[in-house]
Amino acid sequence: MGAPLSSWPWAGLGAYKYVLYGPLVAQVAQAWREQGGAPTDSWCLHLLLLLALRSLTHQLWFSYANMLFFTRRRRVVPDGVDFRQIDAEWDWDNMVIMQTLLGAMAISSPVFPAVSELRAWDPRGWAVALLLHVAVSEPGFRWAHRALHRAPLFSQYHSKHHSSPVTQPLTSAYGTPLESLVLTLAMAAPLAGAFMAGAGSVSLVYGHVLAFDYLRCMGYSNVEVISHRAFRAFPLLRYLIYTPTYLSLHHQEKDSNFCLFMPLFDLLGGTVHPRSWELQKEVDQGKNDRVPDFVFLAHVVDVVSSMHVPFAFRACSSQPWTTRLVLLPLWPVAFCLMVLQVLCSKTFTVSFYCLRGALHQTWTIPRYSFQYFIPPMKDGINRQIELAILRADRMGVKVLSLAALNKNEALNGGGTLFVDRHPDLRVRVVHGNTLTAAVILHEIPGSVKEVFLTGATSKLGRAIALYLCRKKIRVLMLTLSSERFLKIQREAPAEFQQYLVQVTKYHAAKTVKTWLVGKWLSPREQRWAPAGTHFHQFVVPPVIEFRRDCTYGKLAAMRLPKDVQGLGSCEYTMERGVVHACHAGGVVHCLEGWEHHEVGAIDVDRIDVVWKAALRHGLSPP
Repeated sequence: MGAPLSSWPWAGLGAYKYVLYGPLVAQVAQAWREQGGAPTDSWCLHLLLLLALRSLTHQLWFSYANMLFFTRRRRVVPDGVDFRQIDAEWDWDNMVIMQTLLGAMAISSPVFPAVSELRAWDPRGWAVALLLHVAVSEPGFRWAHRALHRAPLFSQYHSKHHSSPVTQPLTSAYGTPLESLVLTLAMAAPLAGAFMAGAGSVSLVYGHVLAFDYLRCMGYSNVEVISHRAFRAFPLLRYLIYTPTYLSLHHQEKDSNFCLFMPLFDLLGGTVHPRSWELQKEVDQGKNDRVPDFVFLAHVVDVVSSMHVPFAFRACSSQPWTTRLVLLPLWPVAFCLMVLQVLCSKTFTVSFYCLRGALHQTWTIPRYSFQYFIPPMKDGINRQIELAILRADRMGVKVLSLAALNKNEALNGGGTLFVDRHPDLRVRVVHGNTLTAAVILHEIPGSVKEVFLTGATSKLGRAIALYLCRKKIRVLMLTLSSERFLKIQREAPAEFQQYLVQVTKYHAAKTVKTWLVGKWLSPREQRWAPAGTHFHQFVVPPVIEFRRDCTYGKLAAMRLPKDVQGLGSCEYTMERGVVHACHAGGVVHCLEGWEHHEVGAIDVDRIDVVWKAALRHGLSPP
């Protein structure tokens, strides 16, 4: 048994905790039916509207704080938010639930005025609320907050809140019931005073609660939003409003900066951190910014999956991507953003993590998969990729790895276009296909003596075929081009050329149970595979699993080393901690310090070298 008010009573309900809103929803539905329209005179309706607006406030601040292309240079704590913190803060809205339920209890009191008895606006109430906030909420919260930092209250209650190493807007509501009650009292005192003075209004309820949430989210955003020039021009301002830097120092040091929103009370109590304003100036000037050592240059898959980016919805980005029906109503918004990106967007930073002291970032070309197959867009896409490479070169990035379609052979020769055009590049451009080939090849059981290979004349298909024939494995290469087949066959040592066999139809593989898929397969084409076949894939997007009597492998991927730091988003359909093999190939290139470009054709002799290097650095198959 823990200390009283140290755990939430509905913790065991999981997602079913939202049934607690059921009575409120039922009352609104009944009033709606009785009145034949929206019951605007019902406090239950206003509580639900307020709930929606509060959730939106947290979401918008969360999105802003994670838009690295806007906020990267002004991040207070440069570290990333990892999966451990994400999981711990998953139920951040417990405080909002509690406050909504307490609000429902308050409106059921006979002394609480009905909506119809209140004005929409009363400036007297705003004045009273402001006075009580400064005179009661601010000093009261600071006193309670400081008490929570003393034993035994800290270990029993407040340490959970401070377990989040990097603050984010959702951290503002994360804590124990006791902490939430302290915040609730600080929020409710000005409202209660205004209503008791007979000056309450509907707008005051909305305005005060949303302003309270807004300031809390701002402070926890980990992004400096107040210019140091404002404090220099108006020195007293620094004691009237706190900053994200001010609050981050409290989370790191834990012995200063206890105020709610006004550092004035820390000044009076002697608990202002001496570096608060100096550090705020440094952060605001971008001195925390850092040049990445490695960049993975990705692109958007499709309109729906574009909502998988970390600044959209945490519940999506921190889990492998799956189509969620709840997101479908947002499709028009995502579509409009796609059009906007085509018209005016440039490559932008999406996510980052640190590995052994090196900063790794993911940049995204603002183009979608289907656009890579529209001929008129080819030059524009290559221009976007080229500009990203040149930007990385100017910044001093060591390695840039091209993802999926950004290294398409028909688009830019696997990156050779850019390397040939700019021979003096210091950044090493790589496609990561060597490790991709290694991952696929090491998935094949040692007992296999014959495989069927589609996409056989592609860059990956060629390397896989040449590698397998050296192992005396018979490779049925599906291609209609005898010229391409013979060219690949001649690359194999003479004694192994016999193991490469050209086939032109799928029924040639009707007895082969190991299929290496580098070209999308229709249900009709999959039907030729015998029962028990395993489909190894290196095709984007992956094939649809039509055969229940067969098994399907996932796209080639590697798990990052265990000492990776600040990784908190999944790479498309990959599980946590796992990235596409082309991404992992760039990581290995960076860790090894190799100075060559890896573009164009895959060097078959380097497949085992890259694989061993990956394992040596702690990368592993998922």
